[in-house]
Amino acid sequence: MRNVAAFFDIDGTLFRNSLMIQHFKKLIKYEVIDPVIWYNKIKPTYEEWEKRFGDFEHYLETLAKVYIEELKGVNKPYIEFIASQVINVNGDMVYKYSRDRIEWHKNQGHKVFFISGSPDFLVSKMAEKYGVTEYRGTTYLVDENENFTGQIIRMWDSENKQKTLDEFVKKYDVDLINSYAYGDTVGDLSMLKMVGNPIAINPNKEFLISIRNDEYLSNRVVIIVERKDVIYKLRANVEIL
Repeated sequence: MRNVAAFFDIDGTLFRNSLMIQHFKKLIKYEVIDPVIWYNKIKPTYEEWEKRFGDFEHYLETLAKVYIEELKGVNKPYIEFIASQVINVNGDMVYKYSRDRIEWHKNQGHKVFFISGSPDFLVSKMAEKYGVTEYRGTTYLVDENENFTGQIIRMWDSENKQKTLDEFVKKYDVDLINSYAYGDTVGDLSMLKMVGNPIAINPNKEFLISIRNDEYLSNRVVIIVERKDVIYKLRANVEIL
């Protein structure tokens, strides 16, 4: 019998923020990154988003560029230590719906995978915490001395997530028709299109419009919105204000 699987994005789908953002803050606390970098390069974009004049994805992209540059030359074991602190402190800051679904899938004997654009050294620790089958994150390359080179193999785009999902399907003999995928942005679109049970978690506007414009997804997707202590289950034709 073929395996049923559940493919989860992490940031915004399981985790209620961004692992990379939380790690960035810890890097400032541990004096790996100068606080001036935050104030000069990131804070203006953050404040635009915080006031809801700007876009979260733009804020995240701005921070990611600085994050990658600032990690260049830093030793991986030290960054791994700080990453562990992030998960120890923030690892439970997740959506109740997604946490419960992970447990449900595991109880059903399903394979559970994390496919995330966050750094692999953070994704690995979340994968260990939640006991998933296997994971993939953005790979941050190191040199012979285990110092970060500033080069990455990204995993936040739809194309690379699809390639990774294909690898897991072959490796674990996954039955896609009966499998599940969970995501919150257009980077997760390919994952949702490949399974019989696509679920969008708190989708942003771009993702919701992409779902509506896709005949397969618009007819099959379940949209979950979790706000305060209420979880809403919606269809793709939900009214947008």
